[in-house]
Amino acid sequence: MNPSKKVSIILVDDHQMLRDGLRNLIEQKANLQIIGEASNGREAIKLCAKLNPDVVITDVSMPNLNGIESAKQILKGNPEIKIIGLSMHANRKFVQSMFKAGGYGYLLKDGDINELITAITTVMQNRKYLSKNINQDYLHSLNSDEDSKQISSRETEVLQLLTEGKSSKEIAELLFLSPKTVDVHRNNLMKKLELYTIPELTKYAIREGLTTL
Repeated sequence: MNPSKKVSIILVDDHQMLRDGLRNLIEQKANLQIIGEASNGREAIKLCAKLNPDVVITDVSMPNLNGIESAKQILKGNPEIKIIGLSMHANRKFVQSMFKAGGYGYLLKDGDINELITAITTVMQNRKYLSKNINQDYLHSLNSDEDSKQISSRETEVLQLLTEGKSSKEIAELLFLSPKTVDVHRNNLMKKLELYTIPELTKYAIREGLTTL
């Protein structure tokens, strides 16, 4: 990392107050600069394509598109961006899902600003960072962890929106698909997961760290 160059950062969280707090704390550091903010994963994808930040600090659990799925799409556009997940959840599924999506860091929201600065510095050195209050074995056992049933990124998006109570028509409008295509994705999901009701799908999504409903 070039010490004379400011690290450009995008903040992503659906709570304005949290973004404001992070901005105030981060910008006290001379070498860090907030260049944009987004309130959900879809906004973040567009903003990253436009601004090309060094680092994205994103909430893991957000409506419409969570931080894990948005991380995958951001990194498709620019794999050099370092993504740090920020969450209230310390369980293995959430942690490993973020790292498997390509994330470089995972922090708990009750951590302090010094740890956040350490995480930013670490990921800018191309090293992974996991909150000191989370079992470090979660990071070491990524490759050996039992994979969840394979569903596509699009199916994951549909799953999250279904569990949030969206209709096929509403999902179609959000994803720029036809309602018929959404129904095809939903049917494929149910067959792959062998879960045939919304409550069953919701339990699965929570267990896999896709939503916190």
